Amino acid sequence: MQALWMVLAAFLFASMSVCVKFGSAYFTSAELVLARGLIGMALLAWLARARGVALATRYPRMHAWRAFIGVISLGGWFYAIAQLPLPTAVTLNYMSSVWIAAFLVGGALVNWRPSPETPRPALQGPLLLTVAAGFVGVVLLLRPSLGQGPGQALGALVGLLSGMCAALAYMQVVALSRIGEPEERTVFYFGVGSVVAGGAAVLATGHSAWPGWPVLWLLPIGVLAAGGQLCMTRAYASAHTPRATLVVANLQYSGIVFGALYGMAIFGDIIAPSGWAGMGLIIASGIVATALRTRSVASAPAEEL
Repeated sequence: MQALWMVLAAFLFASMSVCVKFGSAYFTSAELVLARGLIGMALLAWLARARGVALATRYPRMHAWRAFIGVISLGGWFYAIAQLPLPTAVTLNYMSSVWIAAFLVGGALVNWRPSPETPRPALQGPLLLTVAAGFVGVVLLLRPSLGQGPGQALGALVGLLSGMCAALAYMQVVALSRIGEPEERTVFYFGVGSVVAGGAAVLATGHSAWPGWPVLWLLPIGVLAAGGQLCMTRAYASAHTPRATLVVANLQYSGIVFGALYGMAIFGDIIAPSGWAGMGLIIASGIVATALRTRSVASAPAEEL
C-alpha cells in the first residue's frame, strides 16, 4: 500500500506543477509561493489539531532554516516551471537525491584530515560515478532549452539550484524527524516560512493586476501540494523495512513520468531524444544514489545512526 501512496503523492505534485504553469501567466513566483503557503498552513493547522499535534516547538532555529532553504527551493522551482517546458522543470527538481550524494562526497573531502591511517578520504567510487551520471543527464536534458534564449537559460540554472536547495531541505527534515518533530509541525512551519517570504517579496516588488477567474488557479496549488506532502508522509510511515523504504523512495521518480505526460498532453511539449536520455540518466542516478545511501546507513554501526 505504501507504494500506491507514493505514486499518488508524485501524481499530486505533478498536477500541482500544471496549476503553477497556468498560474504563472497571471502571478509572479512570489505570489504563487505566498498562496501555496497560506493554503498549506491552514490545512496543516487543521490537520494538526485534528490529530492532537501541538504546533509549539522547542527547535525554532531548525524549523527556520528548513523553511528558509525550502522556500528558496520552492520559489526557484516555480520560476523554472514558468520559464521551461514542464517535463524539464519537474525533472530538475528531482535532482535532490543526486545533490545529496554530491554533498556526501564533498563532506568526505572537507572532513578529511591527512594522517598515516587515512592518507586519502574514502570517496566511494560508485557514489562518484552516480553523481557524474546525474549531471551528464542534466546536460542532455538542458541542451534543447539552453538554445532558446537567456530566459530559458536562467530558468534552467534556477531550476538546477532549486533541486540543490531541495536536497538541503530534505536533509533538515530528516534531522527534525530524528529529534522527534512530527511531520505536521514541520510542514506547518514551512507554510509559515512561505507566507513570510512570499509576502515580503510581494510587498517589495508589487502585486500583479487582478486577473479575475484565473485567480482560482491559486487554490489547487495549495491543496495539491498539501495532499502530496501528506501522501508522501503516509508512504514513508507505512514502509516498515529498509527494502520497503527504498521502494517508496524510488517511486517518487514516477513524478517525472507524470510531468512528461502532462507536458506533452496539455502544453504540447516536444521532448528531444537527448532530453529523454537525460531524464533516464537522472532517474537512474537518483535511484542508485538512494540505494547506496540506504545501504551505507544499514551497514553503519548502531552508535553512528
